[in-house]
Amino acid sequence: MAGTDRNSHCPECNGTLRKVDTETLCEECGLVFSEDAMDRGPEWRSFEDEETDRRRTGAPLTRSRHDRGLSTEIGYGSGSNSSYESRLTGRKRRQIARLRREHNRARIASKAERNQVYGFAEIRRVNAHLSLPDSTREQACALFESAQSADLFQGRSLEGFAAAAVYATCRTRSIARTVDEIAAVARADSDELTVAYKALNRELGLPTGPIDPTEYLPRYASKLDLGTEVERRAHEHVTTLLQEGRIGGRNPSGVAAACLYQAAGERQEWPTITQATAGEVADVAPVTIRSTVKDIRDLRK
Repeated sequence: MAGTDRNSHCPECNGTLRKVDTETLCEECGLVFSEDAMDRGPEWRSFEDEETDRRRTGAPLTRSRHDRGLSTEIGYGSGSNSSYESRLTGRKRRQIARLRREHNRARIASKAERNQVYGFAEIRRVNAHLSLPDSTREQACALFESAQSADLFQGRSLEGFAAAAVYATCRTRSIARTVDEIAAVARADSDELTVAYKALNRELGLPTGPIDPTEYLPRYASKLDLGTEVERRAHEHVTTLLQEGRIGGRNPSGVAAACLYQAAGERQEWPTITQATAGEVADVAPVTIRSTVKDIRDLRK
């Protein structure tokens, strides 16, 4: 029983641990307690004398490829790595090069598939830059394909829809990422992203709700070099504002930064920050920080 208690509470703040995908996280301070990225799927070896040939071939299916990852490729073997390639003559090598080129062209049969190849590649790139999980990438690619099936690309940029698919997926999965953060690494600006996201939300009816400001607290606290005590106190301020209904219509990113600013100045031993610094991290104006701080102080009277 003692082992169960030790594994269900955070060693840093004694908070509750929660398993998310392959990681076990603390709900209070965001500490990554453990991670298990091991593939525990079936694995076999095949022998000629076995009655059943349990052979595994190829990579698993994925939504991030226009052909689900089922296509084959003619590789680029070198003389040092491939004994077959080293035996080819110059004429045969040129023939293989032509076959490889034609094979790559044949993999894309229409303009729609070409758009998927480009859009999925952009989604994978943005997903990697933001260090998002693979499940987010797969869902964003599926959303991009749904937008294409609904003929939403007419007159709009593919880059904007790729970025909007990532942002919409983050919204539906409660992953705290702002429009500006995604636009900073995407090949679309914030206006293109916003237009595409509105089209997705309007035509596809995305199950998106308001973002919880607490989702931003661990990341902003890390950027501002604030400790877990300040973050925990800021979490209490956010909870109070939610209970009193003071967050409606406000930027959740700014609310999180304002709560961190207020919490940091409540004790002398805690590091202090300025409103400008907090606003810069959340990409909001200092007046936004001041208005939320005023509400916090009014509720404490």
